[in-house]
Amino acid sequence: MGAFNKVASDVFDKLQLEAGMLLKTFTPDSPTAPVDSNIICATTGGINATCVPTTSDYGEDIDNVAKNTKELLHIDSWECKLAFTALDMTADMIKLALSAATKTAESGKAAKVVPNAQPDPDKDFTDLWWVGEIANGGLAAIKLANAFSTGGFNLQTGKASKGQLSVELTGFVSIDDTGTVPMEFYIGEGVE
Repeated sequence: MGAFNKVASDVFDKLQLEAGMLLKTFTPDSPTAPVDSNIICATTGGINATCVPTTSDYGEDIDNVAKNTKELLHIDSWECKLAFTALDMTADMIKLALSAATKTAESGKAAKVVPNAQPDPDKDFTDLWWVGEIANGGLAAIKLANAFSTGGFNLQTGKASKGQLSVELTGFVSIDDTGTVPMEFYIGEGVE
């Protein structure tokens, strides 16, 4: 084997394993095993997290300035998302998939979820977490702040299969703090 045909000896300790889970709350500095009421849903097909900048090259139209000059790169915005397919069919999952919606209190046997014409900044945005395990026993966590569904409600059913609710959540900034990107990443110790 050649000198450049190998991996670091500890690479297998650093692998992120399995799909992880979505949680309503999480504390990376003192993680505890999640209780059922903190788990958002069961998923299938894994969870996709993305955080992608939209950029401008301030020098692109200036003569004699090289394309992609690092000093002239400007980040216009970040698009931060968590996308997943949920298997739970609950009023809370429908509300999350719609985001701009009102869920009535359960009365009798049914809860009602109705889409709203406009989002309520105080009620329709939520923080949530993806948390997964690292092979060495540690954890990886992603917080999506001010999450709002930009994928809408998308339910796929089929003969002899489970219903699957596709959800795409985008993190939004607040008008009070436009400089804070709505996604945070943590690598830490696992639950003992």
